[in-house]
Amino acid sequence: MFDTLVIIPTYNEKENVEAIIRAVFSQEKEFDVLIVDDNSPDKTADIVTQLQSEFANRLFLEKRKGKNGLGTAYIHGFKWAIEKKYDYIIEMDADFSHNPKDLIRLYNACTIEGADVSIGSRYSKGVNVVNWPMQRVLLSYFASKYVRIVTGMPLHDTTAGFVCWKRQVLEAINLDKIKFVGYAFQIEMKYKAWRLGFNIKEVSVVFTDRTLGESKMSGGIVYEALFGVIKMRFSKLPNKK
Repeated sequence: MFDTLVIIPTYNEKENVEAIIRAVFSQEKEFDVLIVDDNSPDKTADIVTQLQSEFANRLFLEKRKGKNGLGTAYIHGFKWAIEKKYDYIIEMDADFSHNPKDLIRLYNACTIEGADVSIGSRYSKGVNVVNWPMQRVLLSYFASKYVRIVTGMPLHDTTAGFVCWKRQVLEAINLDKIKFVGYAFQIEMKYKAWRLGFNIKEVSVVFTDRTLGESKMSGGIVYEALFGVIKMRFSKLPNKK
């Protein structure tokens, strides 16, 4: 067991899952990997199971009964990581939109540069998104601007899904009270960490849209993010430390 766990939620990612696992394990720093699979009809979990003998005690699989949303998959993984006492827990997509080479940069931001939370940010230095249609780039960019205005968080990429957490941050957040399950989950987690006074650092990364498999983005997920943050902003949360 190493000090850092990379959590990768999957649903119908058979085209990507083996490649992303091997890419994480090929980095200079050693990571453990937890795949949280939501009963993928394409048998993604079977591919992971076959790889576990090759990566014994480094590759783990949690299979859930159905597709219940990205947020609940990550919370499942967070609780698993906390129980196993990992020092650092990283969220990462399976589709290579997050570059595995940036894992070490997020890790170093916490271990060397003093961050409690480090975010792989698409917008901290301009707009670093590749292969997205312009409409989607604008939606994502202005959604983050909107969230920044509504919540007051001093972050450029509030909806980013490439994040490294110190275990102590996840222990301080009441994971059972996280309300959002889709796009807004990422906003809510950052907001609660910020309100608790943890140090959040953005690390500029390039986000590249998937080339294999299908996107899980939907209109309902965007709606949750845009309108849910208003309710979240005025809910009772702990004050900063």
